[in-house]
Amino acid sequence: MELAGKKVVVVGAARSGIAAAAFARRHGAAVTLSDRTPAEHLPGLPPDLAVSGVQLELGGHRIETFTAADLIVVSPGVPHTIEPLAAARRRGVAVIGELALAADALEAPVVAITGTNGKTTVTQMIGDMLAASGRRVFVGGNIGCPLITAADRQPAPELVVAEVSSFQLDTADCFHPRVAVLLNITPDHLDRYPDMEAYARSKARIFARQGDDDVAVLNGDDHRVRALAPVQGPLRVWFGTRPADEAGVDLQGEDLVLNGFAAPWRHLNGERFSLAGLKLLGAHNRANAAAAVLAARLAGADAAAIGQVLAQFVPLAHRLTTVAVVEGVRYVNDSKATNVDAVIQALAAFDAPVVLIAGGRDKGGGYEALRPGVAGKVKRLVVMGEAAEAIATALGPACRGGVARAGDMGEAVRLARDSARAGDVVLLAPACSSFDMFADYARRGEAFAAAVQELTR
Repeated sequence: MELAGKKVVVVGAARSGIAAAAFARRHGAAVTLSDRTPAEHLPGLPPDLAVSGVQLELGGHRIETFTAADLIVVSPGVPHTIEPLAAARRRGVAVIGELALAADALEAPVVAITGTNGKTTVTQMIGDMLAASGRRVFVGGNIGCPLITAADRQPAPELVVAEVSSFQLDTADCFHPRVAVLLNITPDHLDRYPDMEAYARSKARIFARQGDDDVAVLNGDDHRVRALAPVQGPLRVWFGTRPADEAGVDLQGEDLVLNGFAAPWRHLNGERFSLAGLKLLGAHNRANAAAAVLAARLAGADAAAIGQVLAQFVPLAHRLTTVAVVEGVRYVNDSKATNVDAVIQALAAFDAPVVLIAGGRDKGGGYEALRPGVAGKVKRLVVMGEAAEAIATALGPACRGGVARAGDMGEAVRLARDSARAGDVVLLAPACSSFDMFADYARRGEAFAAAVQELTR
């Protein structure tokens, strides 16, 4: 994609937008970075961005800027329906995302991971497996460094491992991963998509450009994933339930075993990878490990390196991580559980009674699916944030210990402590986004950890 001399508008001044603007400017474009947020509320803006020649339009979008552009690069968090984008499209202006910009610029093969839950864990695990095999790997995308930063990196990566979201896939028609992983599809982001079918179609776009030399890694236990598996093109490999005539990985006791491969992958049949030392909690993380093993092995990771990473990999921050044990009560931070299915999986990871802290900004889809897990496991529910009453109404009757309402995280932790006894688990698993009270899920998790530490003083 030739950028020199073009007028490029980048929409959204968060991490990926800033990276896209800097990349386009380095490659000779006249760049405007537009955001509806005023400058004083954008502390992450690099001071040298304007010095480099990027024009800043902050505090609102100017339709005239959008319609005069040659190319618009829209950040994942920006709805595609805003009027300046609609006006630009009516004028024939191309609108893409940062993922498409990166896909055009990258030369290294890409391993891409999407799904509702587990993306970051699997992305990092695959990256570690390839790095332990001696490969020069870039790990980023929807986590860490924006994917576009890999395009100018020196020395250039041999492989790129990228977490990609449905929002990114919506604006990335040219994206072509060598290995594409679809972990699961459960209700999420229904505040942005009209229905589950539209959300699922966005996830399936990860396979759209794959051909005969590529690989699709699929969850055989997820009916939506099975329905969206590519009919032709890439080699289909499965974790979970594996079709009898297709390749994949089987769980045999504590081992993952590769089976069903034909030439040129026949030599993989029978390879075993132990999960005995896996430090990640829950059956869902065994599925995540299985997906990572398949993707990493087919991307060229050594079997020994894969086994090493499985034994050493530790939970990532805010994902079922133990903050502390206070008076026999285990306090667990799963702030990244921003949808109902993630909370179902979190509850299933514990045998002990749970005091659940939930709430935040509603993402659509309802909370009724949590009732069986709450009825069987949760001794008391503590709710907070904008969705507090909706969660209390949906789940209160199923919770034997009733519902408590908290005004902030400190109060939520104190109320949970009052209901917990030695041997119990206090679990932060919000089932909501954080944006009503916190800048992101990480800040929410940090607030939980700080409140727990206060209990020890």
